[in-house]
Amino acid sequence: MKGSCLCGAIQYEVKTFEENVSHCHCSKCRKFHGAATGTYGVVNKANFAWTAGEDRIAVYRSSDQAERGFCPQCGSSLYFRFLSNPDFIDIALGTLDEEPDQLPKDHIYTASKAKWCVIGDGLPQYPGARPIIDE
Repeated sequence: MKGSCLCGAIQYEVKTFEENVSHCHCSKCRKFHGAATGTYGVVNKANFAWTAGEDRIAVYRSSDQAERGFCPQCGSSLYFRFLSNPDFIDIALGTLDEEPDQLPKDHIYTASKAKWCVIGDGLPQYPGARPIIDE
């Protein structure tokens, strides 16, 4: 799957997403995307490559634990990454140029969702992070 920023200066390819694709309602994702949610697909870095413009990516450290990457030319929100887990990157699904191989499975951080946002898709909702379930 190929993706890019709005102006096309930054491009990437994803072989496959992990199974945890989510709509995030935290206030930082809402501000970063300028929308009710940020929808992210987690990618193992072995299944991901920047194909153009990696050197152009602007990085914002949004907390002690995470950073967010975006295009400084067009402003597209590209990714979220936990600093403690460099083997994975959360790609903003809205930047894909084609359909993802995984669909969102849930809504996370709904305790801080915008009051004007109505969730009606029937997916599970979690007030914080998705709980870890031992199988």
